[in-house]
Amino acid sequence: YFHYSRDLESEKRSAAQLIVTMAANFGELILLLGDHHTPSRTHTIPEPFQRMLVPNKMQHVICTGNIGGDAAEYERLKELVGNGSCVHCVAGEYDFGGASGGGGCSSPSADGGNAALNNLARSFPETKVIQLGSFRIGIIGGHQVVPWGEMSALAMVRRRLNVDVLVCGWRRKTGVVEYEGGYYIFPGSITGAYSAHDPKVNPSFLLLAVQGTNIVCYVYELINGEVDVSKTEFSKEQ
Repeated sequence: YFHYSRDLESEKRSAAQLIVTMAANFGELILLLGDHHTPSRTHTIPEPFQRMLVPNKMQHVICTGNIGGDAAEYERLKELVGNGSCVHCVAGEYDFGGASGGGGCSSPSADGGNAALNNLARSFPETKVIQLGSFRIGIIGGHQVVPWGEMSALAMVRRRLNVDVLVCGWRRKTGVVEYEGGYYIFPGSITGAYSAHDPKVNPSFLLLAVQGTNIVCYVYELINGEVDVSKTEFSKEQ
């Protein structure tokens, strides 16, 4: 069903220049991120990432939730694509419940307390499905999957949503996993926010370049102050 290849050797080019090159040479370019947890667990997106994420280079933003209480972070996402309708957010466990009401935190100050953003976060759905090229892509916060992070449980969600690719937050391990005929993408935390299961987290985000039946996925991870880039490719047979 899918053809898959992976290159774990770090890109030698400037990470910022790579984004510009991708924007010029690929089809739709999609930013994947989530689990900001600002300002409760960290202050902001690391400076090296801020320099890379420039407006009007990406067509879509996928966010796995837990933006936090800082409304500026959500505004930053909208500025990147210039269109709020192209920012696809789902609710994380600290976004005070999604549209179907599950997994939310009842405390209005759990992740910062900005009233405008809290009201917006309450409107985020628990799951969302979008079409990019030939791929149906599902998005979930990840906290609602039990056992947490279990691939068999995530596979059930992917089948229920009838998607080719499932983007999942909450799990701090970053990258792409192939499992039972589908692909699972974990953006990690854009700010490096800790979790109950992982106190030390490297900040990370992903970029997808979608051209019809092909996806190229770049994983950006901040390790000891340096941006490391790895690449995964897969395609869908018609």
